[in-house]
Amino acid sequence: MSALVWTTAVSLAAWCWLLLCRGFFWRADVRLPQRAEPGEWPSVCVVVPARDEAAVLPASLPSLLAQDYPGRAEVFLVDDGSADGTGELARELAGRHGGLPLTVDSPGEPPAGWTGKLWAVRHGIGLAGARGPEYLLLTDADIAHAPDSLRSLVAAARAGGYDVVSQMARLRADSPWERLVVPAFVYFFAQLYPFRWIGRRGARTAAAAGGCVLLRADTARRARIPDAIRHAVIDDVALARAVKAAGGHVWLGLADRVDSVRPYPRLHDLWRMVSRSAYAQLRHNPLLLLGTVAGLALVYLVPPVAVAAGALAGDGAAAAAGGAAWAVMAATYLPMLRYYRQPRWLAPLLPFTAFLYLLMTVDSAVQHYRGRGAAWKGRTYARPGTVPDEG
Repeated sequence: MSALVWTTAVSLAAWCWLLLCRGFFWRADVRLPQRAEPGEWPSVCVVVPARDEAAVLPASLPSLLAQDYPGRAEVFLVDDGSADGTGELARELAGRHGGLPLTVDSPGEPPAGWTGKLWAVRHGIGLAGARGPEYLLLTDADIAHAPDSLRSLVAAARAGGYDVVSQMARLRADSPWERLVVPAFVYFFAQLYPFRWIGRRGARTAAAAGGCVLLRADTARRARIPDAIRHAVIDDVALARAVKAAGGHVWLGLADRVDSVRPYPRLHDLWRMVSRSAYAQLRHNPLLLLGTVAGLALVYLVPPVAVAAGALAGDGAAAAAGGAAWAVMAATYLPMLRYYRQPRWLAPLLPFTAFLYLLMTVDSAVQHYRGRGAAWKGRTYARPGTVPDEG
């Protein structure tokens, strides 16, 4: 047997393992549990960190202010040094739409060792602490919530005994590049962090989706959120790990009525979204980078290459094995495409999308070593451990 056949057979075996032994990550059916509503609704404070979000705030903030929540709830928008009038616009929207009480405040520039978002979250949690809430809803400024979003999150948390209930907001997938890249982004995330494993008590797998995180307030204090994760660029995963390390129970699933309103119309926009944190996901480790590149190539690129090379060289075994692996790959992608309401013909294009992600990951490492890693909205964050640690 040729080296190509052996390599393709390994790729096919990897896909069989992913299909059956990776928590059924490819199934898009992990949704917010429908639970009976509690007899007494706990108080909730919503914390929204916002930096230069005037373009999206009119489509997101009114949805939070309009929450149909039977208990006491209010919103704290923390303006993280915006230069586009985000804070003023938030006050204007609250005056125009009414609804839940809104407080707008600013914490000033973050000190060394803090990301801007987490510094803003810390300030918001501090403001909310005076109200003594039982739960905190941490949500991004580009996330729009259905009117019953908050009550559904709280009902699921109370009934399931969860310390964190997080929904991965449905990202926008309207432009051609969004259709090609966005569903794969969520598919790859679920492959790294299978949702079914996250929800198991005692399981080590931990992740959350930062756009929508309902967090029990006493758990936040016990896990020292956000101080314990103050330098994390991928703050949602770090939050879930801190909660689990403190003995908490985490649930993560796909959202039905929580949507991101931020557009990513160009490949450049999507590239920046992925590359700013990809190397941080690999803990800035060159060996992990090499392993990731090799793994992506073996799993996603070898099957189509084997089909083409096998057909040209008359190697039927290589072409057959590559075709089988490609078919399994495409089949596992179909549920995510259905969730995003995208055509099925995009499924066989997953190897091309994976190749784009491979390049984005390499670019993330290159930008890191050039001193421009984890750059976002005018800030560049140092690798953890290169800044003084606070007590």
